[in-house]
Amino acid sequence: MTFGLFEELARKAMFTLDPETAHGVTIRALTAMPRRTPPPNDARLAVSAFGLDFPNPVGLAAGFDKNAEVPDAMLGYGFGFVEVGTITPKPQPGNPKPRIFRLPHDRAVINRLGFNNAGHAAARARLLARARDVAGARGLVGVNIGANKDATDRAADYVAGVQAFADVASYFTVNISSPNTPGLRDLQHEAALDDLLGRVLETRDAIAARGKTRRPVLLKIAPDLSLDELDGIVAVCRRRGIDGMIISNTTIARPEALRDRDVAREQGGLSGMPLLGPSTRMLANAWLRVERAFPLIGVGGVDSADSALAKIRAGAALVQLYTGMIYKGPHVATAINRGLADRLGRSGETLAAQVGTDAADVARETA
Repeated sequence: MTFGLFEELARKAMFTLDPETAHGVTIRALTAMPRRTPPPNDARLAVSAFGLDFPNPVGLAAGFDKNAEVPDAMLGYGFGFVEVGTITPKPQPGNPKPRIFRLPHDRAVINRLGFNNAGHAAARARLLARARDVAGARGLVGVNIGANKDATDRAADYVAGVQAFADVASYFTVNISSPNTPGLRDLQHEAALDDLLGRVLETRDAIAARGKTRRPVLLKIAPDLSLDELDGIVAVCRRRGIDGMIISNTTIARPEALRDRDVAREQGGLSGMPLLGPSTRMLANAWLRVERAFPLIGVGGVDSADSALAKIRAGAALVQLYTGMIYKGPHVATAINRGLADRLGRSGETLAAQVGTDAADVARETA
């Protein structure tokens, strides 16, 4: 039996387990595995964005490695970058179980985890050990920061995240768009967002002024915004000089076309293939408003070279995925990169030349 076949059988076996149990087993198995050498990258897929050099455009989204336990294991599977978290200052258990639900006919997942994580100290210790390991700290690892559910000053929790990880994060993602922490999405309102980003960026810049590396700060938004709300968010981001945006988080909408209707009744954020259209339309609308002031990362429904290219043509410089890996396995990143390289080889165009080419057409599809 080849190792690849063993991995595929193991992935299918995971589907016989409760989703959260399967996730825990996967993390423990990855922790125990020897370090993998990442597959070679095609130079045509390299991307420069946010002042960072990405070996390929396919990243692992936050949510899989919540506590920074296996970033290098995932880089070994061909991801160009890995985002850990969401991490809050204090440990918190999240919402009651069960809180993850598969929709296999829709290649989708609903989760209402609620930022369950072990807190800043535990994740920082792992990332600090990684940074001291010259052989290990070669890939880009972003840190997705959030606020504790019981925080009285949520902006202060994000500031604490920047302070905790400034010396070990390749970049920061300010996550204010999870639907599973009550009131969190209110931080997307223009005045609240302006205050939040002002405090976060001031903290980042103060740390950089002391001789530390200036870490890029990205904002992750929801796909459920109105275009007026998006206008306000982009205006704040441009005014504050943020480094980029990630579009998008999970959706609270339930498309009529969902086949797993019983599961679809569960509360939480929906991810996977049903999110591809809505998130890509939001991405295209954002790209038109940003006017190249900063790069965008496209997330939602990515599981193939075609869906990745759709994101890129809608305005994404980079893409991320998580649910696609649940259904296709960890080698999905390598498969996407090969597919992208093949398409570039046939067209003779660069990846950068594809960014935003379909944005106007995709944006017109917005209901």
